[in-house]
This record gives sequence, structure tokens and C-alpha cells, in this order.
Amino acid sequence: MLLPLYQIDAFTDRVFAGNPAAVCPLTEWLPAETMQAIAAENNLAETAYFVPRGGSDYEIRWFTPTAEIDLCGHATLASAHVLFRHLNFQGEQITFHSKSGPLRVRHAADGRFTLDFPSRPPQPLATHPTGLLDALRATPLEVLASRDLVVLFNSEAEVLALHPDMAKVAELEYIGVIATAPGTNGIDFVSRFFGPRVGVPEDPVTGSAHASLIPFWAGRLGKTELRARQVSARGGDLWCELRQDRALMSGYAVTYLKGEIELGEL
Repeated sequence: MLLPLYQIDAFTDRVFAGNPAAVCPLTEWLPAETMQAIAAENNLAETAYFVPRGGSDYEIRWFTPTAEIDLCGHATLASAHVLFRHLNFQGEQITFHSKSGPLRVRHAADGRFTLDFPSRPPQPLATHPTGLLDALRATPLEVLASRDLVVLFNSEAEVLALHPDMAKVAELEYIGVIATAPGTNGIDFVSRFFGPRVGVPEDPVTGSAHASLIPFWAGRLGKTELRARQVSARGGDLWCELRQDRALMSGYAVTYLKGEIELGEL
């Protein structure tokens, strides 16, 4: 069995930056254990699979090297890029049906893709989760939680200086830890994302994290349109908007690799 495989750098306009995602278009679902094994072999933060539902609708699933997850931004953007750029999708909007509900993606004339995701506002925690400060090796100003922990720092420099104990981060009862701070020079906020619990020590650019960061910073800054930068080693830029209970994030994508997976008989 041969499966098409694309590797896309998302939230960037150049290769070797942004967040790489593997994308495997399918005609029907493979067994979950096979999709997990492919994701482990790819060894990227996420491998996305999609299956056509009809018209401009597709079902989508995402796997880290160790687990299936409920929401992923960069691999959704990468999947839309594959459909628009490589599979001759002709519509104006793609709707991906996922475990987190319908996710719409539009492609603008300037090349940017806009993801329409559910907003996940983080809520303040009265006390720090056990082990958090030891895991971070730092003390944040505030700690909040949605699907992930959100830890707020004073400055970008503090976020950049973080060197967490990944084994201890993996023991926390959350998929990931989002470290964030105000940005500078036209950037409203910066972030980093640590997800060793699901096999991703540090994710380069994390769309699902921005489903929490956008409502948080929109409320903190009193504005609904924001510029964001994830300050990982590869880095990535996002144009963000809070629209009622939806978090919109836009970015570019570029193709790094096209190939085939040879699975043999399943």
C-alpha cells in the first residue's frame, strides 16, 4: 500500500521555519494503530490525516508521536495548504470536521490561510498545580488553565530564558504548558509551548495554544485583533482575531517535501 505524504512548514513563508507537519490524504480511515505508528515514524509534532466527506467538507484527525489529540492548528493549516496547492481544491473555504467540532479554513489572495477555531478562554487557578514551579524552574505571575496550563510572565526575555525540566512537565495533568508574555515592536504577545506529556517537548508553533491565548490577550489588552509570535528556535508568526466565541488565526505555509509511504499489506 502506498500513501501520499506531504511535509509542510506552517505559520511561516519560508522552509526551515515555522512548524513542520506531516499530512496524509486518505480515501478512508486507516486503523488508529496504523495512523499512530506512521506518526511515530514521522516523528514530527503532528501528523494529520483527512478523509473527504463530500463537497468542501473533510474529516480530520491528528496524531503526535505518542497520542491522538483533540485539536491542532498548524497541521490543520498544513492540510488546507495541501488541498489548495497540491490537490486542486477549488472552493473558497474548507470545513474540517474534528473532535473539537467544525474547523473552517479560508485562503486569502495574499497567500495566508485563516483558521476559525473554537475559543478556549483559560480560567485563573487559585493555587499552582503541584510540581509546576519545579517543572518550569521559574515562577510565573499568573497561572490559568483551559486544555493546557497558561503561565504568564513579565517579559519576552523571561519566556525565552525558560529551560523546563521536561520529565517534570510531563507529570503535570495537562496536555501542555503555554508560557506567554507581552510582546514588543508591534507584536502583542509571545509564547512558547511545552508538551512532553504527548511526545512533543517543545512545539515550534502551536495553533491550538492560540485558541486560549487569543481570548486571554484580547481581554488583557482590550482589543480583538492581535499579532502574535511563538518564540521557539524555529519561530512563527500569527495574525489573530477574537470573534465572539471563535478564535481566528492566520499564517502562511510552504511545502518542504512530497513523497509516498510504503506500508506493504495491511
